[in-house]
Amino acid sequence: MRKVSVDLGPKSYDIFIGYGIDAEIRDFVSRAAFSGQGLIVTDTNVGPLYGSWLQSLLQAAGLKTELAVIPAGESSKSLKTADELYTKAIELGLDRKSPIFALGGGVVGDLAGFIAATYMRGVPFIQVPTSLLAQVDSSVGGKVAVNHLLGKNLIGAFYQPQAVFMDLNCMRTLPEREMATGLGEVIKYGVIYDQEFFRYLEENQAAISAREPEALTHIIARSCEIKAAVVSQDEQEAGLRRILNFGHTIAHAIEKETGYSRYNHGEAVAIGMAGAADISCQLGLISEAEAGRLESLIAAYKLPLKAEAVTVDAMYGDIFHDKKTVGGKVNWVLMASIGKVLCRNDVPESVVRAAMNKCKAC
Repeated sequence: MRKVSVDLGPKSYDIFIGYGIDAEIRDFVSRAAFSGQGLIVTDTNVGPLYGSWLQSLLQAAGLKTELAVIPAGESSKSLKTADELYTKAIELGLDRKSPIFALGGGVVGDLAGFIAATYMRGVPFIQVPTSLLAQVDSSVGGKVAVNHLLGKNLIGAFYQPQAVFMDLNCMRTLPEREMATGLGEVIKYGVIYDQEFFRYLEENQAAISAREPEALTHIIARSCEIKAAVVSQDEQEAGLRRILNFGHTIAHAIEKETGYSRYNHGEAVAIGMAGAADISCQLGLISEAEAGRLESLIAAYKLPLKAEAVTVDAMYGDIFHDKKTVGGKVNWVLMASIGKVLCRNDVPESVVRAAMNKCKAC
């Protein structure tokens, strides 16, 4: 087992990563000063696989829980579903010390965290992510949110979990496409922070794709270490944390234009990273060889480089609804090299449109 600490002073917490971490979950719950009733939020994909496992584990630790099963998919990350969960929490009589567990992928984590942050002005929140994408991205850092018709994650908060438990046994049932989408975010960490990690991803592609335990544990733990280091320095995205958005500006536009259904998040981020690399190349920040190296790694992990069913005009309009846009200026995260990025808000429209055109499938 690997443990990664997120240092946020009184809001600090640990991430537990390993195969078969039942004892760690039981010990944490047994020591916590929770009320006797809690809620597990999961979805129609994960609930049937792991809902009874977690519920039995928590029962053994002295905590009674109910399962709230939401429809799988991005459409559940809405105020409508949130209202249904509030009703469930009230009917169960949850109080301010009643914990909410997120068992599932990023949608479940974001939604359950939003409920935990806002129900009775905040109740204990614990993440149990079951997808690679959630493990390396959304479960760490405290961003919780629901979507609005006009944009993704526009209604939310910064709300840290009390702990994150990643049982990698759950990876055995993860579909190949979900594995690939998580690798989109894993690649991002190498680009923004650690060239040696980027090289590891290049040199160990076969082992990672085969889900060999040592390789899988390493890439998850290292991704969490990088995100924890960034979040510890900038919890609420005032500066450094913006680098975690590399590839996300174009990605969010692609997701919106394709109805949050054609591409999952990591696939959109992969395309967005290729677009951000192209912008970086056009501005003379990196060489074509460096941009090509990133594109080759994206392709090696069977992630897309181009988006279908999008237009440049629509995507360009979408970026001004992104939460990273301030005062009408888009804050772009761009490459300075493999392992280092910078932020710019002065990228010319022509450069952005050229990159978007390159990201668009003919």
